[in-house]
Amino acid sequence: MSFNPLKEKGLSLEKQLRNWHQIVGKPYNKTEVDCYTRTRQILMNGIEVEAWGFKHQFNRFLHDEEVKNTIAQISRIEDSQQATANWMGPADQSVLETTLGYEQVAVDLTAWMAQNEPDKYVKETFDFGLLEDFDHLYRYSQFAYMVEGIEPNDIVQGQTDVIVGRPTQHHHNCNGIRRRKHYDKATAAPQTKVNILTLVSGEQQTHNYYAEHGFMYADHVLRETYAEIKDVEEEHVTMYESLIDPTESLYEKLLIHEFTEVCNYYTCMEDEVDDRIKKTWELFLDIELGHLQIAADLFKKYEKRDPEEVVGDEIVIPCRFMSQKDYVQKVLEKEANKRLGMDKDYTTIDKLPEDWPSYRVQKKQNEISSPSENSIRLAEIYHDRDIIAADKELADKEVSILKKGLQKEALAENTVMPDELEGMIKEYEKNKDKLEELI
Repeated sequence: MSFNPLKEKGLSLEKQLRNWHQIVGKPYNKTEVDCYTRTRQILMNGIEVEAWGFKHQFNRFLHDEEVKNTIAQISRIEDSQQATANWMGPADQSVLETTLGYEQVAVDLTAWMAQNEPDKYVKETFDFGLLEDFDHLYRYSQFAYMVEGIEPNDIVQGQTDVIVGRPTQHHHNCNGIRRRKHYDKATAAPQTKVNILTLVSGEQQTHNYYAEHGFMYADHVLRETYAEIKDVEEEHVTMYESLIDPTESLYEKLLIHEFTEVCNYYTCMEDEVDDRIKKTWELFLDIELGHLQIAADLFKKYEKRDPEEVVGDEIVIPCRFMSQKDYVQKVLEKEANKRLGMDKDYTTIDKLPEDWPSYRVQKKQNEISSPSENSIRLAEIYHDRDIIAADKELADKEVSILKKGLQKEALAENTVMPDELEGMIKEYEKNKDKLEELI
């Protein structure tokens, strides 16, 4: 069913308060939960954190006491929604298990958006970031296995491949060249606006989660890996937020934020397989429709414009969480060697200039070692080779993908080279055959 959210009244603000029992509901069972229920929970936590943070920034620039009061009340409600979404996670789900969920969000969300993005430049940016989050999932999977005995498919449930992507050590860039060309607010499709804000929210929350939880393990290489990947997520926030037109007014941004929340909750409500959690998404959709009406009224009052000029007259689908393995594999094989250009464009390793600004950053940050590369070296000790979860067709291409994605310049001394990875795989297969003979 399609509908125009601007025509829906939703739940009025005075009816949106909930008691503590309603705010803090029962968490899901980590051994029974569908992986995409987990990804929806993680994403909506991030959506609410972004919405809450924006409103506090917005309120710091307002003079109208009545509007300030309204925004303050909405902030309170959205903070409680964030608590509900975040508290769906169970206490016995470890930081690493949750981390694999975060990276599954990033991979499958970005891949779906790339295929449903009308702006070709924005799509190219999504594809570029996709391969970085794909590699993060692979690096964290090594530690999940080594530290906690978690197989990748215990979390991703076979819906997302886990194998090397564009190597994480090459994700560190001069943040100046991370910035992209922004869309034109007058011509950009509502789909583009919702896609970008949804992805910014997800990447920002991933950064925050790593910032707040990366210290919680004793293993020093793992702690360093969280710091390393957190740094990349900071770059992702910079990259994706730079796609937004900076000339949008604050009231316009408020409208887009509320519309984005409505679209995401609508999609969650439609797709959720857990009946209990589905009821939460239904309630939150009703709440956000109420917030959207307030934002639309404020936009009309202060901008003297029709909100449909900004967000259109129908719902936008930010993401259908489902397996994106075929699409990701195509991008992986084609673009592992892609790099950021000097003029907000893209290039390949062989065309990088000697004075490419990111070389300086990478040489400094990786001058002792790259923690994400150490994750593979440690996995070799524990397991003879790296931990992967991929169909044989893709698994057989791992060495060639790594070879394509590695730079010669600014390479960390502890880099696992393609011939070494090939040797690990052969050693693993040899030992596996010996073990089978003994059994």
